[in-house]
Parts: sequence; structure tokens; C-alpha cells
Amino acid sequence: MNFSETPISIVILALTVLASFAAFNDRELKSKMLFNPYLVKEHGQWYRALTHAFIHADYMHLAFNMYVFFGFGLTLERVFTDPVNWINVFPDIAFWGVLKGRIIFILLYVGGFLYSVVPAMKKHSTNPGYNSLGASGAVSAILLAYIILFPLSTLRLLFIPFEIPAIVMGVGLFAYESYMNKRGGSRVAHDAHISGAIFGVVFILAVNIKFIGHFIDQMTSFF
Repeated sequence: MNFSETPISIVILALTVLASFAAFNDRELKSKMLFNPYLVKEHGQWYRALTHAFIHADYMHLAFNMYVFFGFGLTLERVFTDPVNWINVFPDIAFWGVLKGRIIFILLYVGGFLYSVVPAMKKHSTNPGYNSLGASGAVSAILLAYIILFPLSTLRLLFIPFEIPAIVMGVGLFAYESYMNKRGGSRVAHDAHISGAIFGVVFILAVNIKFIGHFIDQMTSFF
């Protein structure tokens, strides 16, 4: 396999691991890559909206995000870029092509973490001490897009010893993140997770309106 055939998800994972490890050992580098709404607004450091998604707080934070991303992102990318996989999943929807599939996957991931910082920009642009980091917004976008396309598949995440229908997992995660966001008092940016998830749903349905019909058909067959 040459580089041009390497899955985008593998490239993203590798870049994230390398950047995170570099930031673990270089506090100055980590500081420069954090998302800080105040520095973005007052000093025009918009690049932070990009760089923050490639570094993580610790090894556990990195491992969990990359575990979820690899598990669901690679599957999505394979469907998006392989006509055989596509036909097996969406026999009634025309395949959009390998190049377009790769571009859509990239836009889904990047759009997820860019949109996930919107709440922080609104709430913390006057707070120099607020920082955030991690790929959670992008991973949430990938996960919810997967759930929309495969609502009846069964999922098993870390620390959950049994399989759960994807749609149940999606509703449960959204309810949990909403509750924790309203509750507050946590160092986790739950609003970023919610924003990333919303982006994933809206984006994947906007890309092809026929996915709505596919989702409805899947849910109808379930009931």
C-alpha cells in the first residue's frame, strides 16, 4: 500500500499520537497548541482551533479518544471510499466516488472539532485562564455520524461489558453529556462533545438527504 492509499483515519491517528506525545514532553509546545478563546479573540490566534484537537491532557485521554475514533472512523472511511462496501450498506444510493468520500470524511472530522469550540468562544472569550484540548469534538462527530448510518448495529465501548444498539448508545451519550453540561463543576468540556455530536448528525444528513430515508427505514424495521 502506497501513501496515497493509506486510510485518512490512520494518518489522523498517527498525527494525533505524535503531536500528543510531543506535547506531553514539552509544556511550552502544549501551551501554544491549546484552545484559548481569549487569545483567539484578542490576539487572532485562530490556529488554536485546529491545533488543540491534536493534543491531549494525558495518556488515558489520548487512548480513549483514539480507540473510539479508530473503531468507528475506519469503518466510516471504508464505506465512504469503497464502492463494494457502499453497495452492501446503501444499495439504493449512488456511490459518490473515492476522492469525494475521502474529502467528506476529512470534512466530517475537521468540522467536528472546529464546531466543538463554538460554545467555548461564546462563553470564555473574556477569560484568559480558560483552555481546552483534545479530539473529543471530532470523535463525537464521527461517532454520531456512524450511529445515524448504522443505527441498529451493536456497539461495545471500553468499560461497558455488553453490547448496546447504536441508536440507544447515541441517545444515552447525548443525554449524559447534556446532564453533565448543565450540572457543571467538571473539567471536561461537555458542551464541546455535544456540539461535535450535533455537527456529525447535521453534516452527514446534509451531505446526502437520502441518508434520512435510510435511517428511517432502519428504525422502522427495528420496531
